[in-house]
Amino acid sequence: MERLPKIAFPIIVVVIILFVLLAKSAITIGSGEAGVLYKTFDGGVVTDEPPLGEGFHIIAPWNKVYIYEVRQQELFEKMRVLSSNGLEIQIDGSAWYQPVYDDLGKLHQTLGENYLQRVIQPAIRSAARSVVGRYTPEQLYSTKRDAIQDEIFVETKKILEKQFVQLNEVLVRDVTLPPTIKEAIERKLKQEQESLEYEFRLVTATKEAEKVRIEAQGKADANRILSASLTDKILQDKGIDATMKLSESPNSKVIVIGSGDSGLPIILGNQ
Repeated sequence: MERLPKIAFPIIVVVIILFVLLAKSAITIGSGEAGVLYKTFDGGVVTDEPPLGEGFHIIAPWNKVYIYEVRQQELFEKMRVLSSNGLEIQIDGSAWYQPVYDDLGKLHQTLGENYLQRVIQPAIRSAARSVVGRYTPEQLYSTKRDAIQDEIFVETKKILEKQFVQLNEVLVRDVTLPPTIKEAIERKLKQEQESLEYEFRLVTATKEAEKVRIEAQGKADANRILSASLTDKILQDKGIDATMKLSESPNSKVIVIGSGDSGLPIILGNQ
């Protein structure tokens, strides 16, 4: 009984040491994450092997694991940039990005855990300044927003190409102009719209007038052709036919008195 405490003490110490070592050796990597292994006595950051995936891992207690989120993430940016004529424009945008999974070790070695501030934000700001500087405020406000968005994406992706970061999309959510410039652009756009509407009405009226003119010309041509084809003989024959039909009417009392200037009889009705 006296020897039991002496035997138990080393066992307790060993158990505590094993527990500490196990605690330092056990690593759990969550969903959407990956781990970069750092070997303290064997070359530092492991870059020639895939990162540690999700789940439970056992490592040597003297090594370390740096955990990164490898899912797509979103960065929101408010940037003040200059247009082609030197006016200050505010761009509200966002970027979808994620680290390149297989290059996570190289990312950690070259940029570290704050790679967002070191490369992604400067790249987006630089691309936005470069792209917006090519356009006027009118273009930024109205017709070129999609083009600006695409160009910022292309230029940012080019900058990040060798930085072990994958850029998925750049979105321009809002373009804010100085109030006086915005009001002037809106007035100009309204005037242009009114001018287009007036031109449309003018073109419509011109087409309608042309339609009426063509119809009148057609009727005039038809009358001219008809007049040219009606000789005195034809008119006299038609008059005789009409007179015969009228004389055969049971409701008419026909009186023939001499003849008219055209040689046709003059017919008086019973009224």
